[in-house]
Amino acid sequence: MRLLCCLLLIMTALFADEVPIRKGGSLQSLYTSLDPTSVAQHFAFYELYPDTLLGKTALRHAWDLLHGGQHPETLPSIDLQPIIAFVNRLPDAQNAPLLQEEQLKTIEKLGRHLKNRSLKGWGLWEQKSLESLPSHEIDLARALFLSEMEQDTPEARLKVRSYEAHIDLMALQILARLPDNAASKEKIRAINDYIFGEMRFRFPPHSIYAKDIDVYTLLPSVLDSHRGVCLGVSILYLSLAQRLDLSLEAITPPGHIYVRHIDPETSEMINIETTARGIDMPSEVYLGIETRKLQKRTVREVIGLAFMNQASVGWHRKDFAATIKLYEKASRFFSEDYLLNMFLGFNYLFVGRTEEGKALLKKIQGRQPDHMISPDSVSEDYLAGKMDPDAILAIYSEIDEKRSSILEKQKKLEEVVVKFPAFRQGILHLAITHLQLGREKEALPLLERYIALDSGDPTANYYLAAIHFQRFNFVDAWKYLQHAEKIVFSHDHHPRALKELRQELQRSCPEPVVLNKNSCDHF
Repeated sequence: MRLLCCLLLIMTALFADEVPIRKGGSLQSLYTSLDPTSVAQHFAFYELYPDTLLGKTALRHAWDLLHGGQHPETLPSIDLQPIIAFVNRLPDAQNAPLLQEEQLKTIEKLGRHLKNRSLKGWGLWEQKSLESLPSHEIDLARALFLSEMEQDTPEARLKVRSYEAHIDLMALQILARLPDNAASKEKIRAINDYIFGEMRFRFPPHSIYAKDIDVYTLLPSVLDSHRGVCLGVSILYLSLAQRLDLSLEAITPPGHIYVRHIDPETSEMINIETTARGIDMPSEVYLGIETRKLQKRTVREVIGLAFMNQASVGWHRKDFAATIKLYEKASRFFSEDYLLNMFLGFNYLFVGRTEEGKALLKKIQGRQPDHMISPDSVSEDYLAGKMDPDAILAIYSEIDEKRSSILEKQKKLEEVVVKFPAFRQGILHLAITHLQLGREKEALPLLERYIALDSGDPTANYYLAAIHFQRFNFVDAWKYLQHAEKIVFSHDHHPRALKELRQELQRSCPEPVVLNKNSCDHF
């Protein structure tokens, strides 16, 4: 935003009145209005006034900032324009240009003091060597670029080095804003200001990312477009943190990822929500009814998650062969992962590789992830012969913001439930489609039918409690709420949703000591 404002001020002065600029007065004012720590603004000023003394001063100042405030004797003799264009390139203007060897060497020299240079994974080109590295030695950006590189050719390596140069320049611009020996909080604030403020990285609209989530996950695409889903921007954040000597953890609530910092001395925690401009969200926000604690992921696992995100696109498009290939690629970065075994097992079933699919589902049979309250029931029902692969496809079919997509999924699920009346998730997902359409009356009997098959699901009990509360059936509301609480409390979990429902219900009808039909009969 600062860069855009700066350019607007400069262009306004240029076209409004050329005389003061030639005299130097207005130009001097414009120059002094630049942020003295912004490389991008000084490069932009130089691009507009390259032949003026102040323009050349701006270029020299920007170069000093990239050198960490040191003053090199002379500017490099190479053509700096590609580097300037790289820094000031607008999002979506084009894919990142490939830099030439002389520019790459210059940037690599500028970044030689960045912390990721001490990692064994920095500069690595062999995939097997990468996979054998311990997680704490992996350079995340290089590992992702290398894993996504289809062929090891000079052109492919040039592309990788160009994108790495992009991240290096970003890190150097952030360092220019920091004091020596900056604290972790200062680094986090500087990264947030730079990527969300100056560079304006944003979460893409749902209608765009839902169909092409891989585009907004892959690091090159995120860098080119300044748009990314939670995983895409978190990967960029982690890549910058590795360069800036900032210790971060990747945290994955179900269907989401964010990063956090924990101070080793004070244990103070800072959550960084990359879909909301880096704000510090309370950890409780990420704990749902089923989620009792948050999973911490290693750098190695983050690479695997990137391939799992890509695989979800193939699944959505019913390109199961491509989906399997990506899940198998992801498996190289996990020692064992519950969700990966389940999803890869399902996709083996979709293509007729039944024995392989069953083998993976049996791996998770009877197991329950430590961070969850309830085990997966889809694989359990499949192994028990209660449904088939087409039923799995029905519950995982995606919907968008259009009502028609919900109705389409609802129709599939109605057919599934008729064919497989004991398929628990089929019944639950059918009930959820009615809730999404605001039809609680139709959802209620389906939820009660589901609870009769699986009374240990706290989420379904919560839904029933909320619906009965809305319908002033306070006795039943208390019954289902108490049952949901009993389930989660046994796991030492106290989710916010249940607390809030209890408060609302308590205000309308104080909790009866014994539930009976006379409780709160004045309603």
